[in-house]
Amino acid sequence: MELIDALKRGEWVYGFHPDVAADLLETEDKCHIFNSLLPSEKAGREAILRGLIGRLGTRFTIHSPFRCDLGYNISIGEDFTSNYGLTILDEVNVTIGDRVFIGPNVSIYTIIHSLDSAERAEGIMKARPVTIGNDVWIGGDVTVLPGVSIGDGSVIGAGSVVTRSVPAGTLAAGNPCRVLRPITDADKAGSAFRMK
Repeated sequence: MELIDALKRGEWVYGFHPDVAADLLETEDKCHIFNSLLPSEKAGREAILRGLIGRLGTRFTIHSPFRCDLGYNISIGEDFTSNYGLTILDEVNVTIGDRVFIGPNVSIYTIIHSLDSAERAEGIMKARPVTIGNDVWIGGDVTVLPGVSIGDGSVIGAGSVVTRSVPAGTLAAGNPCRVLRPITDADKAGSAFRMK
């Protein structure tokens, strides 16, 4: 669709398009069905997600409730885990790597509405993609804003609002989120942890 292509190019568009409204409604229905199924109905839940999300690894856990706008712009790698209340507004690509942990009530946004109230009321918007690397942990109640990249191996502290990209291998937190320090070998549980 031309409007989605324009969004992917980062252009301002008139977002109240009937085709987009139909896609949003269809996705909302699928999310509603997914969220209505019992967690023990694994096969049915997986079938819905595989028909909803653009790319989904073979091993994943997505707890209810889950919500997205379009679904087909989401790419999720292997060994993905999201806790309750994940929201992804995917008007453009949201790419999530392998072995990513997402805490409860996390929101990932790609859409940007016009700051001008008259334009906003007319549905003028643009979008920027979000990329989350491999081995990332995002704590609970985090908001990731449009255009952000979170580098491999980084940790985002609970309650953060990620307004700009976070480099690989760092601990970042706050509102706005900022890098606190690199993650080092001193952060390993090491000998204090024994697998049984």
